[in-house]
Amino acid sequence: MGLFRLLFWIAIICAAVWLWRRFISAPKAARQAKRAQEASPMVRCAHCGVHVLQTQALKQDQHWFCSQAHLAQGTQSGDR
Repeated sequence: MGLFRLLFWIAIICAAVWLWRRFISAPKAARQAKRAQEASPMVRCAHCGVHVLQTQALKQDQHWFCSQAHLAQGTQSGDR
């Protein structure tokens, strides 16, 4: 009976520590992810004008493109 009680309390303590660490580390990870996304500048696609993260955009010469298809089509002539 004493061994069961000891194992029960060890399991309860381990579960409490696991939950505490999970809830403490979750907000920190969310803040770091938000900070990383805020730091990335936006660029405008030379073909369609859509703004995308610079890390996801494709660059050719001095122009940025939102996709491989728009990169292949090139810049759009017009008032954009």
